[in-house]
Amino acid sequence: METAAMPELASALRLSVMRLSRRMRQERSSSLSPTQIAALATLERHGPMTLGEIAAHERVQPPSMTRVITYLADAGLAARSAHPTDGRQVIAEITAAGRALLESDRRRRDEWLAERLTQLSDDDIAALGRAAPILERLAGS
Repeated sequence: METAAMPELASALRLSVMRLSRRMRQERSSSLSPTQIAALATLERHGPMTLGEIAAHERVQPPSMTRVITYLADAGLAARSAHPTDGRQVIAEITAAGRALLESDRRRRDEWLAERLTQLSDDDIAALGRAAPILERLAGS
């Protein structure tokens, strides 16, 4: 592809990915905010962490994460405990209820997307199969 066409491709990809992301958010099975869901997913993926560590993973300010974890703990989706060596810090971890909520949320969105995929041609599905790892690389860079 010519370099001159890159801005057009970038724009088309941006719009498509944003629309799909917005639609996937609409399929969420919970009333949690995207930040709350992301914090729970971080705890699930990485295990117990300080609020500062979660904030760093999610690229938000620590006071924001304090509010998020307080809400999640009050809802029974996360648990807080004292840091073993630093009394100024709190350790957060996901609860069984938090894991169940994430699983339900993922299952609902996966089912919605799988249903949409059945409406595509075999060629389109193959193209998406090739594109998925490329999009993942773009997201990680």
